[in-house]
Amino acid sequence: MSTRHLVGISAGMGQPSATRLLTDRLLEAASRALGERGVAAEASAVELRDHAHDITNALLTAVPTGGLRALIDEVADADGLVVVSPIFNASYSGLFKMFFDILEPDILAGKPVLVAATGGTPRHSLALEHALRPMFSHLRAVTVPTAVYAATEDWGAGGTGAEDLVHRIARAGGELAELVAAREPARRFDPYAEPVPFERLLAG
Repeated sequence: MSTRHLVGISAGMGQPSATRLLTDRLLEAASRALGERGVAAEASAVELRDHAHDITNALLTAVPTGGLRALIDEVADADGLVVVSPIFNASYSGLFKMFFDILEPDILAGKPVLVAATGGTPRHSLALEHALRPMFSHLRAVTVPTAVYAATEDWGAGGTGAEDLVHRIARAGGELAELVAAREPARRFDPYAEPVPFERLLAG
């Protein structure tokens, strides 16, 4: 049985942050749902704040440096992504956008993606539909139907807000698992895996 790799991208500014917490909860829900479908899963989460300087340099030079190259390769090799941004001024954060701006074209094409966001007020929840989902549609990713938004009040103990958040996390995780399980494991194309023999190159 092949193992599917899920990668969570958290653009939280603080440490710890509600954005990373939501990323972890969604990865757990998707991994659990894959297990229920008889598919083994491994999940890892990345904090973009740890790569902020390298992301800026790559945006200016088009050359990934430091650990950023490994992160980009991990995203390319992932079977599914969980992407979570804090909402600033009714949209995703600049760091979140910068990371996806530096990815090579088509790296997300056809890849299942669960979009999510955090914010201080429920009023920013529409940013999922007018900002995050359109961006990933442009990148030709396959976004799951349920997007998850968590306001500060949703993390409170008890109450309908907390219960609704748990339900949305489970539903979105299940939808991501369904898309991932239905696809063949990701195999990243390596142009050097099968080089053209030198004799053939000489022959034209």
